[in-house]
Amino acid sequence: MKYYLKILLSLVCLSFTIGSFAQKDFQGKAYYFSKSTMDMGSWGGKMSEQQKKQIAERMKGMFEKTFILTFNKEESIYKEEEKLEAPGGGRGWGFSMSMGGGNEYKNIKENKLIVENEFFGKQFLVKDSLEKLEWIMSTETKQIGQYLAIKATATKKLDDTDFMSARRSKGREGKEKDSTKSSNNPMDEIEIPKEQKVTAWYTPQIPINQGPGEYWGLPGLILEVSAGRTTILCSKIVMNPEEKEDIKRPTKGKEVTQAEYTEIVSKKMREMREMYGGRGGRGGKIKM
Repeated sequence: MKYYLKILLSLVCLSFTIGSFAQKDFQGKAYYFSKSTMDMGSWGGKMSEQQKKQIAERMKGMFEKTFILTFNKEESIYKEEEKLEAPGGGRGWGFSMSMGGGNEYKNIKENKLIVENEFFGKQFLVKDSLEKLEWIMSTETKQIGQYLAIKATATKKLDDTDFMSARRSKGREGKEKDSTKSSNNPMDEIEIPKEQKVTAWYTPQIPINQGPGEYWGLPGLILEVSAGRTTILCSKIVMNPEEKEDIKRPTKGKEVTQAEYTEIVSKKMREMREMYGGRGGRGGKIKM
């Protein structure tokens, strides 16, 4: 009963704002904070607490980011908020580790996804259809800021480009490898799972099926996403800002499909494993 009262209240609030969504030039901006954690595996067992803190500070810029989702009724662009980066702030790994990659454009009407991704210093423009998750709707609700949010879950398939989902490798019996028996090849200690559970919270008070990164397809703006060790939370929403922004499709980089980009990344990861395995973790260069 309590759930239905909340939904009713949400619909009442929606009736007061529905006029703004009917406007031809309707636009909104949602600000998201993304935070991820890292599994250091056996490396962490060999480090002092001070070393761990130093690494965490250096990589803070990689694992804690702010994004802006600019959207209208049909399309959106998801960009990292521009800011000055401190020296040693997590760059130099050769690929983007942030959830969702670079500038990410979604067009719901045309079922199009366009993402600018950088990998080993080379720019790629990934063009493909939107991935449709099979959302399981829930009756669970919570308040996020001034909005009533409803829970939904899905299972997402992962590929070799989902670096933020990497975890310690497991042996044949499904147990994590013994850190005291780790190989000299650090690439042997990580793996990317085949699938991942996604929990999202959306609000019907903003009736558009957009969300941060690649997430979309719910009957309301997605305000929060939890997937693996990454959480994305909306901190502010601005409806119909005075200065509207053109939602432009990304254009930079070599044009590839998602399958082609995944194969490029997979090939380089295999080369890294071979390089570390054959040289004891030293020397060697990987070319794009």
